[in-house]
Amino acid sequence: MSQSKQLPPVEWAISEARVPYPDAVAAMEARAAAIAKSEAGELIWLLEHDPLYTAGTSAKSDDLTDPDRLPVFETGRGGEYTYHGPGQRVAYVMLDLTRRGRDARKFVRDLEEWIISTLDAFNVKGERRCGRVGVWVDRTQPGGPEREDKIAAIGIRLRRWVSFHGIALNVEPNLDDFSGITPCGIADPRYGVTSLVDLGLPVTMDEADMALKTSFEQVFGPVRPVKAPV
Repeated sequence: MSQSKQLPPVEWAISEARVPYPDAVAAMEARAAAIAKSEAGELIWLLEHDPLYTAGTSAKSDDLTDPDRLPVFETGRGGEYTYHGPGQRVAYVMLDLTRRGRDARKFVRDLEEWIISTLDAFNVKGERRCGRVGVWVDRTQPGGPEREDKIAAIGIRLRRWVSFHGIALNVEPNLDDFSGITPCGIADPRYGVTSLVDLGLPVTMDEADMALKTSFEQVFGPVRPVKAPV
């Protein structure tokens, strides 16, 4: 935090209406380019999308198990297939790693810590797993088989050491829509997906946003509200 305290507050925007995915990507790419040229400040952009699948740079065609179910978008972020839809809080992260230390591995761990701290606000224990990107919840019952569910995904891209794309926290999405893909390429039946509401927590999107903001400031530094790009 000592370095982030010396930086200007990160701009914090929330889109109330759902944002079309191509519009979001275009806005992100433009903002990341402006940040790299010192023409704009850092930005966290919270939004929702209509139901869709995105394919990261490591996506395998076999992992799109129901290609006609929802629109599919090729994207430049890292990772494989993932789902976005209503009830999932997407946070697009446009931060300048040149000013924050050019350490991509630490940056991913900080994103994980942001999510874990957010979940802690709802008494949910989010955990990292070696070899499985994202944040997981252990749902193994005493005496039962191992079961872990992903509650948040991470997929980022760096260009000129500016990040874009970001994280997706499952608040109350339609979990059935995940069945059209093999999420993040993990087909093992021990590992699934969950959400805050699926865990029995009636969390609203506004409550999730408040927790995300508080936790972000703990990990990355202060923010200030601005109008959303789209």
